[in-house]
Amino acid sequence: MNRSSGIIMHIASLPGKYGIGTFGKEAYEFSNFLKKAGQKYWQILPLGPTSFGDSPYQSFSAFAGNPYFIDFNILREDGLLEKEDYDSIDFGQDSEDIDYGLIFKQKLKVLRKAYENFKLNKAKDIKEAKYVEEFKEKEAYWLEDYALYMAIKGQFNLKSWQTWDEDIKLRKPEAVSKYKNMLSDEIRYWEFLQYEFYKQWKALKSYVNDLGIEIIGDMPIYVSEDSSDIWANPDAFLLHKKTLKPLKVAGCPPDIFAATGQLWGNPIYDWNYMEKTDYSWWVDRIKQSLSLYDVLRIDHFKGFESYWAIPYGDETAENGEWTKGPGIKVFNAIRNALGDVNIIAEDLGTLTAETIKLRNDTGYPGMKILTFAFDTDGSNPFLPHNYEKNFIVYTGTHDNDTVRGWMETSAPKEHVKKAIEYLNLTKEEGYNWGFIRGAWSSVGDVAIAQMQDFLNLGNKARVNLPSTIGTNWRWRAQTEAFKEELAEKIYRITENYGRCEKIKAEEVEEKAEK
Repeated sequence: MNRSSGIIMHIASLPGKYGIGTFGKEAYEFSNFLKKAGQKYWQILPLGPTSFGDSPYQSFSAFAGNPYFIDFNILREDGLLEKEDYDSIDFGQDSEDIDYGLIFKQKLKVLRKAYENFKLNKAKDIKEAKYVEEFKEKEAYWLEDYALYMAIKGQFNLKSWQTWDEDIKLRKPEAVSKYKNMLSDEIRYWEFLQYEFYKQWKALKSYVNDLGIEIIGDMPIYVSEDSSDIWANPDAFLLHKKTLKPLKVAGCPPDIFAATGQLWGNPIYDWNYMEKTDYSWWVDRIKQSLSLYDVLRIDHFKGFESYWAIPYGDETAENGEWTKGPGIKVFNAIRNALGDVNIIAEDLGTLTAETIKLRNDTGYPGMKILTFAFDTDGSNPFLPHNYEKNFIVYTGTHDNDTVRGWMETSAPKEHVKKAIEYLNLTKEEGYNWGFIRGAWSSVGDVAIAQMQDFLNLGNKARVNLPSTIGTNWRWRAQTEAFKEELAEKIYRITENYGRCEKIKAEEVEEKAEK
């Protein structure tokens, strides 16, 4: 990755009329904003369908896309909706806050209407049905299981597969055949939604790439217990052979931030099984992800070296134990199958020499978080004078407070004082811009900040507070956020620190007109 920079902006956080960000007009406008600002990368959070808790890191599938991001206006242009099908529906009254309960209730109704119109051959493109069939054939290796899973889930009041009738829970062949026949139309509905998701996303990504911008996607290391992945591939996970309950689940050990540790609850991979199958599930997952993104950030990279395995049923993470992961073998399998791939290793947390060696052996760039830099002395590895080139430098990520929130509420006063002294922060420049300057001026190959930091937003714009539930993943930008003057200011600091080439405004305008 050459010297450059980017902005974190989750699709859900884009502005718009219909309750949650989509692949529609606002996404294209944000792409133009990035171009004008001289940015090389648009980093997003995972695109998978969210489950209870609304976290994009807990999804019903490691391969499927979130139907919430499908844009109604594009469906209308394709002949599958009328304006009155969605324009007067209440998707939430607060334009800065996503009401996931309302989105779940209202958006899927409208998407169901689009599917019914598709069945009535109302699509403007007479080949649309053919394209759907081609998509189903190409993506069958994951789509068949996912669509069946979601259809059956509807039959069981959206409950996890662990609570389903025993025959279909265990995927007995006769039960699978029964549900496929009984729910054939519902299965086609979920397949149709994935077709529309992929179609709209690929069109947006093509536009972004034509602007010279690349997408950095995000992959959770683990998958949710309530997912088609585990239901369809139980041998790939450490599950009880008869009950299919997890034997161990993932998390983190106790530390100064969490006295009883972090209990994530995701089932652990059976790495012995993965090795026997040449890590084919992981190869498929990486290959599919890199068809959606240009660069892939893998969350909790340390888990490939060693992971904290907690007995299933424990209420805290205290009784877990460190267990060796697959190490370099899984990445060798990926490289052998796919060649050199663009991956970022999320190597945050307490790093061991073994984890650092694994990261270096892969050659993947690691991460630095600037707001982590001010709690110790000058040896802190997150201080810019300790950086090396092969790192992505962040003011903060979705798991961190905004710079303003950190300065005003989250950080101890002594940390704030150190930051002011080290970065020479002033109110005249703006503390947020001082942090951005600190990241952009560093030696790290790529510098990235949250959009909230460019907007100088406070704690209320924080996307996620780890180990909490209820108010995360809800922030949205306002329609007027992406102003020309802001793009110009971002461009100036980016160009000053050698992170972009000089751009001509007419290049962006010409592309936008097309």
